[in-house]
Amino acid sequence: MSQSRSPASTNPDETQVDENRYDPGAIEARVQQQWRDDRAFEVTEDDSREKFYCLSMLPYPSGALHMGHVRNYTIGDVISRYQRMLGKNVLQPMGWDAFGLPAENAAIKNNTAPAKWTYANIDHMRGQLDRLGFAYDWNREFATCRPEYYRWEQLMFTRLMNKGMAYRKDAEVNWDPVDQTVLANEQVVDGRGWRSGAVVEKRSISQWFLKITDYAQELLDELDNLDGWPDSVKTMQRNWIGRSEGAEFGMTVCDADGEALPGGHEIRVYTTRPDTAFGMTYSVLAPEHPLVDVITSEAQAAEVAAFRERVAATSEIDRLAEDGQAEKRGVFTGAYVKNPFNGKAVPVYLADYVLMGYGTGAIMAVPGEDERDWAFAKAYDLPIIRTVQPPDDWDGGAYTGEGVAINSDWLDGLGMIEAKAKAIDWLEDQGLGTRKVNFRLRDWGVSRQRYWGCPIPVIYCDDCGALPVPEDQLPVELPEDVTFMGVQSPIKADPEWRKTTCPTCGGAAERETDTFDTFMESSWYYARYCCPGADAQLDERANYWLPVDQYIGGIEHAILHLMYFRFYHKLMRDAGLVSSDEPAKNLLCQGMVVAETFSMPGEDGHVNWVNPADVTLEKDDKGKVTGATLAATGESVEVGAVEKMSKSKNNGVDPQGLVDQYGADTVRLFSMFAAPPDQSLEWSESGVEGAFRFLKRLWNLVSAHVAEGPVEALDADRLDDGQREMRRLVHDAIAKVGDDVGRRHTFNTAIAAVMELSNHLARFDDRSAAGRAVSDEGWNAITRLLAPVTPHISQALWEALGQDGAVHEAGWPVADESARVKSAVELVVQVNGKLRARVSLAPGADQETAMAAAMAEDNVQRFTEDKTVRKVIHVPDRLLNIVVG
Repeated sequence: MSQSRSPASTNPDETQVDENRYDPGAIEARVQQQWRDDRAFEVTEDDSREKFYCLSMLPYPSGALHMGHVRNYTIGDVISRYQRMLGKNVLQPMGWDAFGLPAENAAIKNNTAPAKWTYANIDHMRGQLDRLGFAYDWNREFATCRPEYYRWEQLMFTRLMNKGMAYRKDAEVNWDPVDQTVLANEQVVDGRGWRSGAVVEKRSISQWFLKITDYAQELLDELDNLDGWPDSVKTMQRNWIGRSEGAEFGMTVCDADGEALPGGHEIRVYTTRPDTAFGMTYSVLAPEHPLVDVITSEAQAAEVAAFRERVAATSEIDRLAEDGQAEKRGVFTGAYVKNPFNGKAVPVYLADYVLMGYGTGAIMAVPGEDERDWAFAKAYDLPIIRTVQPPDDWDGGAYTGEGVAINSDWLDGLGMIEAKAKAIDWLEDQGLGTRKVNFRLRDWGVSRQRYWGCPIPVIYCDDCGALPVPEDQLPVELPEDVTFMGVQSPIKADPEWRKTTCPTCGGAAERETDTFDTFMESSWYYARYCCPGADAQLDERANYWLPVDQYIGGIEHAILHLMYFRFYHKLMRDAGLVSSDEPAKNLLCQGMVVAETFSMPGEDGHVNWVNPADVTLEKDDKGKVTGATLAATGESVEVGAVEKMSKSKNNGVDPQGLVDQYGADTVRLFSMFAAPPDQSLEWSESGVEGAFRFLKRLWNLVSAHVAEGPVEALDADRLDDGQREMRRLVHDAIAKVGDDVGRRHTFNTAIAAVMELSNHLARFDDRSAAGRAVSDEGWNAITRLLAPVTPHISQALWEALGQDGAVHEAGWPVADESARVKSAVELVVQVNGKLRARVSLAPGADQETAMAAAMAEDNVQRFTEDKTVRKVIHVPDRLLNIVVG
């Protein structure tokens, strides 16, 4: 501190530090009320200040916060509070991803309406977030299930329809038989629905799609510009987009002798390796390929039909599994195609590892250079011709690496790159094929068949077809007061809701009863926060705040949400709503919260999972868990693996109970201290208790300091060596914590540095005027350094230290570099690599000075006496190694 100040006021109406009692409940309630009274975190656009938009992925209003929420939102709050202390204009909003199947399923189970269930949950969870002290601008809050929100995405969709970017087609889809809805490929995990866990079925139904593939190259290219995104996320997105370069060409359907069959049918294939085409010994169609019925011979028809029926019951994940087994996974169609490279006829098979949704739905099979083709060829005793020379030590099997072309006529002797280019040139010269870029990414299917979602704004007229709802008739509102009968959507069951008038001919028409995939709402919510109350999807305020400066969420959203998030931003850019190319500059993916699992055998043979709150642990002298019992009965409980907190394993910990017991600051501190933010945080009751003990100790230490009375102004030029060293530790900590929080986001090491500094200050027993001034500077620094993590106790301590105003407006402490200069350094002295002494020297001392100090040490003299110094290794300020012989 630069000026003297009086100790805390004795007014009983003002909060005082009581060294005997840290009462987080009272402190936090008072501080939060002050924030509300001051409207502390409401922000508006201000061109005179640097903006910072900090955003955590919005929660689904399930009814209660879990520890994953707490960790995610605490990370965001720490970053936003830190940036605010740097003087930036900080936006941190919160809202609710409120549509979706959980609300609908809960409504069916509890005989209520999803809207009522959702709004009650929002009210409860808002209170929980408030209790944790998050610095949100609640004026920007919205729920995505409200018409005033989703009307704008309906408007966007109708305009995309008019541009041809939204379209409808019959498509084979992933059908979840439990949730009774379509799933995008990204929502199928290991062949099962991502929410229900049910085995996914294949069905062909009419669906609405958005042309995300039109942006595939841009989505791929701009990953290189996202320097602030984790490499793992960018890699997953690159793999999902799946760009490949190769050639597409046609092969004439023929008989076994190579004679073209009547009808002139052609099978087109795409390959990234046309240089291997001389090794094609068979071709494969996807079982869903439209030519299957046309080319299948009468003799093979029954076997082909049976095979197609089996494949229809298999998920894409299972079909693509590379298990290496040589099982029969296909069937011969009875037809052949002519290999254009050598004119030879090769048989056409169906196989489950070829999908209609990828490429052309057909492949040229080159078993010598493809592992799946090799396994299939071995199973069906088909020829294998190598067209790439494997290394001399190759032990057999398909060789997928680079090498010289062999058995390939006019390509022989060429390397892969040269052979590939020459093969494509030949196809184009012969008029047989073309160069082509292919993507694994498929258009986004946005239709869902359940009720609790945004109605797709489409009208169907028998005469005029599918038409967008006129803009002046938006929003198409979802009725909220509904009654369920099973899982059928109430709007599908209600003919009155469906009835409408064709906007073109005025005749009778019906509304679309499908609703949007809920990823539609979460793909643009971040932008709507910027424009509360706007009578448009966005207004000019969006370009002040966007892009998001720091986005925070789980890595499980790397493909699902984050791909659509980027795509929708580009749609809004091309519609003139935003000027930036990407929605977020920086992305932090927090790790999971994990905890031990506990179980007991059930009477029906199933496992009964026991919540940690109901378990009493038995520990050895070192604190290691040796057993567990049920708290209520004393029955033995089995201690299982440490796993992600989940309802299925009943190992979740209720954060509300922790807040009630220890206070919000303790929960926040534990969440940030227990692990780096991008790694898993293992739940530990003792860790929470340790965080609480630290805050109590800090309270008591500051209490003792304040109780000693006024502090004089600090005069850095009149400090003795001990005082200067203590002040150096203070400013070293300020520098480290600022770097850890601001640049590295390693909040755990930042907190550790603050804890270490508090220990140094506690041991600094200097009650002189200068000593107390140094201590006061240290405690003030700690209060500000902890303010983003533990804002409530920091505010109370800030006031107790005699400071005015809010600590979050006080500014982030800046390290005094002159104070960080060491008056002395400790030099390690070795003789022949073994530690023999430590000497204190002035920083930057040269080798001659270091040698003189070292040789004055008795222990160094003992090991160098009567020996010749052969070599001296000197690392200034760190090491002196004297090599003798």
